[in-house]
Amino acid sequence: MELVTTQIAARLTGLSTEQLREWTSRRALISADVRPKGRGSSARYSWQTILLLRLAVVLRDSFKFELEAHRKLFADVGERLRTIHFASLWGKALALRGGCNWDLLDRENLTSETGNLVVLGLDPHLGILISGFPFLRPTTPEQLDLFSGPQRVDREPKRRIDRDRRPIRVSIPSIRGIR
Repeated sequence: MELVTTQIAARLTGLSTEQLREWTSRRALISADVRPKGRGSSARYSWQTILLLRLAVVLRDSFKFELEAHRKLFADVGERLRTIHFASLWGKALALRGGCNWDLLDRENLTSETGNLVVLGLDPHLGILISGFPFLRPTTPEQLDLFSGPQRVDREPKRRIDRDRRPIRVSIPSIRGIR
């Protein structure tokens, strides 16, 4: 699992580093994936935790939610996010029904018949996550790459630069100290 530091998490969530520490450590609204080991070390956050923090910011700023009252909701949603592939969240919305009742729904299927909901679209947040987690891609699970990264085979001999900064070809045995 790829994790980011507190500084990157703060940038991705829009929270200050102090607010992020307050929410994830002191008040423990949403826990960091890896807590700091001590003074001077940084907590680590997964994309799921960053998404959850971004949604909490929207609930606080746009809907004036009291976040501490929804601690169990955040824990439930966070637990579910860990079982869902990133790409399958595109086009979805988090629908809050009240209390700890919530659903992940397709945005296009939301109608007035679904009842009273607070609906948070996920796509804008997923777009931000891609900038902080380079391995995330907006593809469907069926389109995942067979290999996780680009494969590069370097067939050229290793090079060493002399004092004049001109490349000099050297053989592999001389690199190992065998002459």
